[in-house]
Amino acid sequence: MRHINGTALIIAALVVTVGALAFPVWSYADRSGTGEANLNAGSVSTRWGPLSAADRDFLVKVRLAGLWELPAGQQAVERAPTKAIKEAGDHLIVGHTDLDERVRGVAAQLNVELPNQPTEQQQGWLKELTEASGETYQRKFANLLRVAHGKVFSVVAQVRDSTRNSLVRQLASDANQTVLDHITMLEGTGLVDFDAIANGNASTATASPTGPPPPGGTPPEPVPAGPSDDVSGTSRPSPGAPGTVNTDRPEPQM
Repeated sequence: MRHINGTALIIAALVVTVGALAFPVWSYADRSGTGEANLNAGSVSTRWGPLSAADRDFLVKVRLAGLWELPAGQQAVERAPTKAIKEAGDHLIVGHTDLDERVRGVAAQLNVELPNQPTEQQQGWLKELTEASGETYQRKFANLLRVAHGKVFSVVAQVRDSTRNSLVRQLASDANQTVLDHITMLEGTGLVDFDAIANGNASTATASPTGPPPPGGTPPEPVPAGPSDDVSGTSRPSPGAPGTVNTDRPEPQM
């Protein structure tokens, strides 16, 4: 009897062990509190694909960007302290007028409510610009807007990569071109403090930097990357000189 009970206990233990090992990983990944569960819980079905909470937040951020950056651009054009500032302001006006039309059209189709006023922080930035003058105004304009565009640039990339909604994906593509164009124009003023931007980003980084060691001497020249065989490609690199951005795009579908 003792032998039988001992055998039974061993078998029971093996069953439990095998069951634990065989328990599918996906069953844990979909449990409450996990990333996948949170994604699904915050998503709604649409004819263009699932619309996540991050997607909706992105639409709001695009709208908010226009609500303060467009008047900031108009202010720059009206003040026009330098040609570079005026041109950057012009790009802000044109870009955000176009992008605002697109985000309003997408939001209407997806039934997402959009704000009509900038945030308190954004209103504070506009107030700073309004009260500044001379060289101080120019530097505030270039740096406040450059930092803001840099922050939204990473959001655009993340949404473009992960969204399952085709309308949001297209809007992210459009926003990417607009934001990059504005970054290029703001940097073209020659007033952007890149050290401050780098230090600001480093202060919020959570991981140690990785990459090649600091340069010492002359490194070997890298081998050019290309096809191993004689392949004749039909596509061509994107047009435009280095430092320019092609913002041509189809009209928004309302």
